[in-house]
Amino acid sequence: MKFKIISLGCKVNSYECQSLASLLIKRGHEEAKDHPNEEVGIAIINTCSVTATADQKSRQHIRKLRNNYPNAIICVMGCYSQKSHDFIINDIKADIVVGTSNRHLIPDYIDEFHRNHQQIDATEDKSRFFSYEELGITSYNENVRAYLKIQDGCDNFCSYCIIPFTRGKSRSRDPKNIIDEAKYLIEKGYKEIVITGIHVGGYGNDLVGYKFSDLIDDLSSLEGLYSLRISSIEESEIDERLITLVKERKNIAKHLHIPLQSGSKSVLQRMNRKYNCDEFLSTLRKIRKEIPDIALTTDVIVGFPGESEEEFNETYEFIKKCDFNMLHVFPFSARENTKAIRMPNQIAPDVKKRRVNVLLDLSETLWDAYTERFDGHEVDVLVEEYDEKTSINRGHTTNYLDISFKNKDNLVGKVVKTTYKKQE
Repeated sequence: MKFKIISLGCKVNSYECQSLASLLIKRGHEEAKDHPNEEVGIAIINTCSVTATADQKSRQHIRKLRNNYPNAIICVMGCYSQKSHDFIINDIKADIVVGTSNRHLIPDYIDEFHRNHQQIDATEDKSRFFSYEELGITSYNENVRAYLKIQDGCDNFCSYCIIPFTRGKSRSRDPKNIIDEAKYLIEKGYKEIVITGIHVGGYGNDLVGYKFSDLIDDLSSLEGLYSLRISSIEESEIDERLITLVKERKNIAKHLHIPLQSGSKSVLQRMNRKYNCDEFLSTLRKIRKEIPDIALTTDVIVGFPGESEEEFNETYEFIKKCDFNMLHVFPFSARENTKAIRMPNQIAPDVKKRRVNVLLDLSETLWDAYTERFDGHEVDVLVEEYDEKTSINRGHTTNYLDISFKNKDNLVGKVVKTTYKKQE
């Protein structure tokens, strides 16, 4: 049968969908091409539940799949189906429901449903006890960039986050399987590998004698790999060895995304974050000292319960002190079954919106100052896209500068030297 897969949310979900697509293709199914009147026999969605908006989008997309493909087998998996299992089974009435485990068995479930036409509920309810689910080597990625999942789950239990409950405990993938998949991706011609997971820096906490920095060392030593990018890592998990590797290995991207969430000591405590501002700033200054031109980006949550104007201003000033280059800003979203939803002094939506806009303006200023440094400099760009109508090639540098340049040739997949021109 022809299948269609939709991924919502994070890059981990995208990776899991790519892996599942590979499993379905091996089973003899064919990916749909979105042609008009194309008959789709299997429709799968990997859902997200990180915010209330993500929940809403998950519901909308599931219903849309049912409406668009009334004759297809509808399969729902992911964090929203783990959290809202009863709703998907009883109200939406999906044909196959799995949560954040048993994804590798979906091809078998499809065969079973095709034979019996009876709803299959394969959602396990004890997510904290899940082991790492090996989905196998994927062969379904972007043109030049491949995502490589190294771990699943999280043990941090930030007071605002539901993911430790939907994804379960932090569990590391077997290093051999990671290395084997990386070698396969390099052989397939992918120039950049992005390390991804739910809590990437927690990799190795459940292994003996093998840490995240060991994995980065091994991966960046693979012959033929142009770029290794770390998707996100907590400040407390950046050790001296990792900083040295990022500095000395040319093929490790000079870009680190380090979630801050708040620059207020009191808010961080209420969030149950595992660091303080002094430690955070010290680590960033070490990185800057060793790698002056590295791009440092972060996540910030505004409007956390009880966040006063003074606490918000502390965050604003601390971000400037950290010398971040770009901010990803999110309004606090209350999640059921988390501590934060029960906290007093929930912040009004209009206050959250104003604070988001203040930090987005700051982010624009920070990025403008950072890109100014490289204006007129020669840079290497990994070309990712080509527009035949305009003859424009587009890609990114190792420190994530967005580059566009005109050339009659399609240079996707190639590394090209060009002069960076700051965009106004």
